[in-house]
Amino acid sequence: MAAVLFDFSGTLFRIESTDSWLRAVLAEAGVRLSEAESAAAARALEVAGAQPGGANPVEVPEELAGVWAVRDESAELHRAAYTGLSRRVPLPDPALHDALYERHMTPRAWTPYPDAAEVLRTLRAHGIGVGVVSNIGWDLRPVFREHGLDAYVDAYALSYEHGVQKPDPRLFTVALEALGAEPAETVMVGDSKPADGGAAALGCRVHFVGHLPVTERPDALLPVLDLVGVARRPATPTQV
Repeated sequence: MAAVLFDFSGTLFRIESTDSWLRAVLAEAGVRLSEAESAAAARALEVAGAQPGGANPVEVPEELAGVWAVRDESAELHRAAYTGLSRRVPLPDPALHDALYERHMTPRAWTPYPDAAEVLRTLRAHGIGVGVVSNIGWDLRPVFREHGLDAYVDAYALSYEHGVQKPDPRLFTVALEALGAEPAETVMVGDSKPADGGAAALGCRVHFVGHLPVTERPDALLPVLDLVGVARRPATPTQV
């Protein structure tokens, strides 16, 4: 294998919990809610699917169905879809809905999975190209820079920059061309079978990981090294 493509959210990084997301915005805005009120609002936002990178909506309201279907094709559509879902949840100040959207685009809202750095670093050391292919409405490059992982990424194919979203093969093709890699020698790694599985139409091998909290998924990316024929770093001997 010559290249590996990775999804972003739920694959290399995970967004903070809905509760943490809301509490951070409330604190920055100086808005106080009781514990019960804050917990209830966080649950409602999660059910609504208002947090990008978080849970999908339990139900997409009819008036947002159109924008939701193409939300990752532009920055404007992405913001409209998620703030539209957020505004279905009453909050003390209407400005908090936009603040929540802004919060999710900050590096501090994201945590890399525990094995992400090792896998990316090992691929780079063995000369294997790395691309990030993401359905997203904003520039995630600062997240990689803040967490020290940008040096291991050779190309980004972000849906909002190209007006096309996975599973459309055109987005994967952008990354393949940037890496100079053929589909048959490329692995796509992601957490969504409907979206990331689109790479299979080009002839890429596809490997799926679970979209789980960071603490519950310590090593799901390591098998990627086996798929591309790269030896994992030997484990450190246990000291007796």
